[in-house]
Amino acid sequence: MGLSSDPLFQNRVIAFCCVHESGNMDYARQMFDTIPHPSVFIWNTMIKGYSRINCPVNGVSMYLLMLANNVDPDRFTFPFLLKGFTRDMALQHGKVLLSHVVKHGFDSNLFVQKAFIHMFSLCGLVDLAHKVFDMGDAWEVVTWNIMLSGYNRVKQFEKSKKLFMEMQKRGVSPNSVTLVLMLSACSKLMDLDGGKHIYKYIKEGIVESNLILENSLIDMFAACGEMDAAQGVFDNMKTRDVISWTSIVSGFANIGQIDSARKYFDRMPERDYVSWTAMIDGYLKMNRFTEALTLFREMQMSKVKPDEFTMVSILTACAHLGALELGEWIRTYIDKNSIKNDTFVGNALIDMYFKCGNVGKATKLFKEMQQKDKFTWTAMIVGLANNGHGEEALAMFSNMIEASVAPDEITYIGVLCACTHAGMVEKGKRFFTCMTIEHGIKPNVTHYGCMVDLLGRAGHLEEAHEVIVNMPVKPNSIVWGSLLGACRVHKNVQLAEMAAKRILELEPENGAVYVLLCNIYAACKRWENLRQVRTMMMERGIKKTPGCSLMEMNGNVYEFVAGDQSHPQSKEIYAKLENMMQDLIQSGYSPDTSEVFLDLGEEDKETSLYRHSEKLAIAYALISSGPGITIRIVKNLRMCVDCHHMAKLVSKAYNRELIVRDKTRFHHFRHGSCSCNNFW
Repeated sequence: MGLSSDPLFQNRVIAFCCVHESGNMDYARQMFDTIPHPSVFIWNTMIKGYSRINCPVNGVSMYLLMLANNVDPDRFTFPFLLKGFTRDMALQHGKVLLSHVVKHGFDSNLFVQKAFIHMFSLCGLVDLAHKVFDMGDAWEVVTWNIMLSGYNRVKQFEKSKKLFMEMQKRGVSPNSVTLVLMLSACSKLMDLDGGKHIYKYIKEGIVESNLILENSLIDMFAACGEMDAAQGVFDNMKTRDVISWTSIVSGFANIGQIDSARKYFDRMPERDYVSWTAMIDGYLKMNRFTEALTLFREMQMSKVKPDEFTMVSILTACAHLGALELGEWIRTYIDKNSIKNDTFVGNALIDMYFKCGNVGKATKLFKEMQQKDKFTWTAMIVGLANNGHGEEALAMFSNMIEASVAPDEITYIGVLCACTHAGMVEKGKRFFTCMTIEHGIKPNVTHYGCMVDLLGRAGHLEEAHEVIVNMPVKPNSIVWGSLLGACRVHKNVQLAEMAAKRILELEPENGAVYVLLCNIYAACKRWENLRQVRTMMMERGIKKTPGCSLMEMNGNVYEFVAGDQSHPQSKEIYAKLENMMQDLIQSGYSPDTSEVFLDLGEEDKETSLYRHSEKLAIAYALISSGPGITIRIVKNLRMCVDCHHMAKLVSKAYNRELIVRDKTRFHHFRHGSCSCNNFW
């Protein structure tokens, strides 16, 4: 029709291609290239089109070409250009474009200023956004909200509060979005007074309440532990959604009222993956790991697909229970269901493998991970150290430093533990000094506890005591406990009594201290002192924590308590235990009753030893699993001397690897020896 060179027709075709959803930017560019002298309107339309299809690089190229053709931008150019910017684009071009705005005289144009504020805020460059914000005046509430949202996005909640106060001073009336943003900031800061101040706007009818606002109120009150107030808002809501219910569930779970959380969870009319994960996390916080796994199975039956955060929670439960089979299944589940397998999931898997005693798979996964952060390296260092691979842990630390990844406080705990378990006293001292000098990390009470443990295990008890006396921070029961544990091994009764006294001043009800002191008296044959401590325990109502061992077998987690006969196969277990002991006696086993301090005859003491929870678990494993299968046990207390000796003999007599994670460390029993070198 001869219209292809008609400027009006060209403008319309380019505008359609750039603005309409079904438009084609390649065709727009072909048409654009036929125009000898495009107007600024056409240049802007092309830039707008590239923003629409999220091609900001092409938009910048078009802008630079525009300048090269001596066409000056107008007040529409920059808003169109900035709309599709990513954070990287903002970092690369933001400041330069801002200088162009000043050069071309648009720095006082509110339309242009708002575009820069919006772009910088969305990209996390809030300080730059604030500079532009300060150029303007009489901003309407939407622009204030953009700034508040920007500060919230980069977790600078105090600055959000400060900006909101400035907004109030200038007489700008907040809207519901403003209040939601401020309630979110107060929630993160756990600022109850600030949250109540925001609540006044709703109670006094200044801002009309809505579902999102009410949900934000529940979240704020719950975050501040004010569950009565949160419940009050919840009960008065005309309509509720899944977010309302989840906020209440999370609130009760966070303050430890897990049963109340479960009541609300069970009443929920609908549940999404967030609400399931919130409930699972609640069980994790209360160390109710078995219930967390049971709930995950219910979640699967409900056909709700978990996300990567759910997976991290479940892997954490598997790690604490030593449930390697289930952890392996979770890894396969993640791959099969295309769940995001990011660094957080990778770190959780590494932690799970280490806590289940599988050093090989943890190391293999570490090598396969494309992205590693400081938590990945730290998980490796701590895991290797706890599993008795001190040299490898220190080598991993050297690799971390070479990779220019800065260690943190937790990393150095792993490093010091590695030195402790490997008996490297001088190296440990050097690392303790380097921590502050080279990395500026001020030692905390845990680091001092590691040093006490390091020196105590090596038999330097007086030096360990000096470390405690000269600590710049007040020693806690764990620090004194490290010294007490070393005194048990090296049979230093005098120092043990002093350490025990200090712990009981801090924690009068700490039953483990009385037991450890009794063990020391028993080992040193100080029977009168032992009786005195036993009498004190009875007078104060202190009871010895019953030994408990967890074991995973065929995807199920079983719990064994010392002397317990509640297991359905109890008769078979005790029969196997009897046979096992007969086999071991032939291999040279003799019951070590040195740490049995009950007022019993020698024969009764031996019977008491035979009923320890890890022995029951081992007996069950031998009747329930085939030859060569590794036996994995998680114990709530430190292994006694007799159980440790017995486990070594089992590993040799039955040709089995036993991995026991007790309260103190890992024990890998192979071919009649233990990875701890008999020091634990």
